[in-house]
Parts: sequence; C-alpha cells; structure tokens
Amino acid sequence: MSAPASRPILIAGPTASGKSALAVSVAMRLGGWVINADSMQVYSGWHLLTARPDPADEALADHRLYGTVDPGFRYSAGQWLRDITTVLAEAKEAGAVPVIVGGTGLYFTALTQGLSPVPAIPEAIRDAAEARLAARGADAFRRDLLVFDPSAASLDIENPRRMIRAWEVMEATGRSITDWARETALPLLSLDRAMPLVIDAERDSLNARIEGRFDRMIGDGVMDEVAAMAARDLNPALPAMKAVGAPPLMACLHGDLTLEQAVTQAKTDTRRYAKRQRTWLRNRMADWHRIPMNASVEDVLAAIPYFTAESA
Repeated sequence: MSAPASRPILIAGPTASGKSALAVSVAMRLGGWVINADSMQVYSGWHLLTARPDPADEALADHRLYGTVDPGFRYSAGQWLRDITTVLAEAKEAGAVPVIVGGTGLYFTALTQGLSPVPAIPEAIRDAAEARLAARGADAFRRDLLVFDPSAASLDIENPRRMIRAWEVMEATGRSITDWARETALPLLSLDRAMPLVIDAERDSLNARIEGRFDRMIGDGVMDEVAAMAARDLNPALPAMKAVGAPPLMACLHGDLTLEQAVTQAKTDTRRYAKRQRTWLRNRMADWHRIPMNASVEDVLAAIPYFTAESA
C-alpha cells in the first residue's frame, strides 16, 4: 500500500469551519491539488456567496472543479463523480496529492461508497416535485412522501433536497431510491485508500464564524453577484439559485425585504444548513478521523501515523 502521505486526503466539514484554508495549507505542504467537493462552489457566478477560495489562495496551489459549471445547468453527484474521476487520473499523472475538500456529504459518500445507478430524471418530474414542496410546505410534503414511499423514512428527509430526490426517483422509475441503492456500484475511492478527515465543529463557535463571514460577504460586494445572477433571469428552481443565502438576497434586490431582513434570514438559513451538515457528518461519517475546527496542517500531518496503523 502507498505511504499515507501520498494517499488522497479528504477534508469534510460544515460551512465556515475553515476547511478550504486548511486544504490549501495541506496542498502546499505536500505538493497537492485542492479538489472541490461542494455542490454550490462548482457553479460560476457564486464566488463570494459560496465562499469559494479567493484568487490569492488559488494562486498558492492548483484548484480543480471550482466555478466550472454554468448556473443554468443542473449539476449532480453523478456528474461530479465523473468529473473527479478525470481529475484524480490527472493528479496521479502529475504526481500531485489530491486534497478533496467540501461540505457536500453526498459527494463524499458517492466517492467512497459508490453511487446507485438511478437513471436521469426528466426535468418535468423534478419541477413538479419542487412545486409540490413549495405549495404544501416541508412538513406536509414529508408526510406525503412517507405515504408515497414508506422506505424514505430511512433517509435524511429533514433535508428538502433529499425529500425531492426521493419523490422524483419514485415518481420517475416506480422504484424507491433505497431500492436503487442496493445496486450501488463499487466506490471510486474506498476509505482504506485515503486519509478521511472530518472537522469536528462546535456549534456556538461555528455560528459565530457564520455571522462574521456573512457580514464580510456584504462588505465585499456580494449584492453585486446577486444582481448579476438576477440579470440572467434563471429558473429559481435550479440548484444554483438555491445556494444558501441567495433567496433572501434576491428578495432584497427585488424590494421584498430590506437588506437587514435579508441578511438576518441568510444567516439563519446558513446556521440551519450547517446544522444539517453536522448531522450528516456525525451520522454518515462516524468512521472518519476527527480533527478540531482550528486544525493546522501540522494536525493533518500528525494524523498520518493513525492511518499507518490502520493499514498495517
């Protein structure tokens, strides 16, 4: 088995936990590439709002799969898995250590556990599911889903995106997403071939960082990004248009909320999103190695003997 320091390093963590800066430091130390595993940072147009690495950080190490997808496109975990397959092959050829970082648990699960072969879902079915959720509300939609597909009770259906996914798969294929999961392909990168690290973020400290970061976004001109995106007049049901913070800031731009109201709502939405992320990381990544929120590159390097022992 290859030395742990040359294995792909996976860094998962909730929003605002400092994982992007840590990934840059690790990539610089080990001669690696920073590879995105965040479902919103793949989209162009949302640089400030999604807290993508800034140009100064991008200049310190190669960054891949950031801002490569037009926001008018419905990007998926399956497409990300295909894209990262190519990037990992390129990194291997270049002799670079992949440092895969992000907060989208589904991406890491697809990478390390495989992805079920659910066929493409027609947009009309997805749009209908999203319209139903909007009309019924989350609680009523959840009840409807459990009648339509009782097996969805085993899923993370507190997350609206997971609810819609379960509904659309059942509607389009006549089979539950849990049934499709039984046909999951072998993973592209099993955990025993990587260094899987998850940032263990304490709630209050994380929430304080969320508050401060959003204030900085406003000062840095995030409303200009919102205006540029609004000018494209994209379907608000597109995934990119549901980036955390985007809906209330769009409402502010259109005069439906004051800036103060929009910022308050965006911060609340971000805290709720971070809570869902922390739940996923705790429940679905329980076997990943924990590191503190203020971890340094030295903390990551100190974990190498742990992985050496695991592979012995």
